[in-house]
Amino acid sequence: MTSMKFTIDLPEALPTRLNAQEQSLSQVLEVGLDELIASPQTGFTGFAEVLEFLANLSTPKEILALRPSETLQAQIDQLSEKHKAESLTPQEKHLWQQYEYLEHVISMAKAKAYLKLNPQ
Repeated sequence: MTSMKFTIDLPEALPTRLNAQEQSLSQVLEVGLDELIASPQTGFTGFAEVLEFLANLSTPKEILALRPSETLQAQIDQLSEKHKAESLTPQEKHLWQQYEYLEHVISMAKAKAYLKLNPQ
């Protein structure tokens, strides 16, 4: 893997936050880009309502315990390895992006469930 230096202008508060993540900055950027690419490109605006709905379907503990089936996890693991090796086919890349987006949605639902269990 080759590296490259570049300069960007950032909002005033962001460099302080980035300095705290200096050791994993490339990972932060990669995950952020992957997340952006995995986002639905259509104008879906009801995201918060869907998350709230998911959080109300089960108990917060059940949502926090939500895990993929063994079959699904095996498929995700296989795609993950191919993603790391940068050897995904276009179809597999699309599927990987869908899994990333789904993981993001589930993470958001789990965060809401956690807040319900631990109100501040």
